[in-house]
Amino acid sequence: MKGTSVFLDHVAGRRAAALVRDGQLQDLIVDPPDDAPFPAGAILRGIVERPMKGQGGVFVRLPEGKGYLRAPKGLVPGQPVLVQVTGHPEPGKAIPLTPKLLFKSKYAIVTPDAPGLNLSRQIRDEERRAELRTLAEELMEGCAYGLILRSEAESAPETEIVEDIAEMRSLAEAITGAEGSGAELLLDAPDAHALAWREWGTPDEIVTDPGCFETRGVLDDLADALRFSIPLAGGGSVVIEPTRALVAIDVNTGADTSPAAGLKANLEAARALPRLLRLRGLGGQIVIDFAPLSKKDRRQVEQALRSAFRTDPIETALVGWTPLGHFEAQRKRERLPLDEAILEALQ
Repeated sequence: MKGTSVFLDHVAGRRAAALVRDGQLQDLIVDPPDDAPFPAGAILRGIVERPMKGQGGVFVRLPEGKGYLRAPKGLVPGQPVLVQVTGHPEPGKAIPLTPKLLFKSKYAIVTPDAPGLNLSRQIRDEERRAELRTLAEELMEGCAYGLILRSEAESAPETEIVEDIAEMRSLAEAITGAEGSGAELLLDAPDAHALAWREWGTPDEIVTDPGCFETRGVLDDLADALRFSIPLAGGGSVVIEPTRALVAIDVNTGADTSPAAGLKANLEAARALPRLLRLRGLGGQIVIDFAPLSKKDRRQVEQALRSAFRTDPIETALVGWTPLGHFEAQRKRERLPLDEAILEALQ
C-alpha cells in the first residue's frame, strides 16, 4: 500500500500511535505507564538542591522524584526554577532537565529564552518565507519571546498557523508568569495521539477505529520488527539487545558466504537501524558489531549510517569506530523502551 497512514489506538490500556509509510511500519509512540517518571516535554517548577561540584549541575526536587539540571552559575539551594524534561532517565538516575523551555506545536515553537524569529530551512520558497515571516512578526509584536515556524507551516492554512502561534504564545506567557514557590507540574507532556498529530505531518489517512492496530496489521508488523533476530532482505540479520549499560547490535551475514556478503549485510543494517531503534524506543550508548569487513569499506558503511540517521527525528551522535572494529553512537533517550506490558500484548 502506497502513501502514509497514521493509526491511533490503545495497547495494554495505554494510548498508542503508529506511522506506516508505503506499507512498512515506521514509528510507534506509546504512553508511558502511570508510575513512570515525568516524560520528555513536561514543564515543572522545581526546587534547587545541592550542586554537583565539578560537574556544572545541580539536583532539583520535583513533585515526584528528583531531576538533574546542567545550569549556569547563580542558582542557590531552595530557589524555585522552571525546568523542562529533556528525556527519560536511565534506571536509578535523576530525570534530565533543562532551563530552556520550548512550547512546541505542529506549526510553531515559542522559545522564551531565545528571542528572535526563525523559519525552518525546509521552507525553501522565498515568497512563502516572506509571507510567513510577516505573519509571525504581526502575531509576536510586543512579545519578548522567540518563535520558530516549523516546516509544516509552509502548506498549512493561515488560520491554523495563526491559531497555533497564538495558543503557544499564550501558553508560554501563562507558564512563565505562574506564581508559586513549591515543586509543581505546570504542563504535562503530550500523549501519544497528540505527539502523532504534532510530529507526523499530514498523512494520507488517519485511522481511529478501536482495535485498528489489530485489524490493519499494525500489531503483526510490530511483532515482526521486535523479533530477536530481524532478517534483512539480502539474507543477513540484525540482533538488538538492550543491556543496563548500552544497546548491543550484532550484524550477521547469514548463509551468504560470498566475498561481498559482509559489506552487503552491513549496508542493509545501517539503513534499517534508525527504524528498528525507534520502534523499540531505545537510546543511550549504542555499540554496533558489524559483520566482518575490510577497513577500506568502513567509510562506505559509515556514510550509509549517517545518511540513514540524518532523517531520523531522534538526535543521534555517530561517534565512530573503536580499536576492536565496533561502531559507537550516542542516542537521545526521548522515549521509554517498550516495557513488558506492551511486549506481552504483542504475543
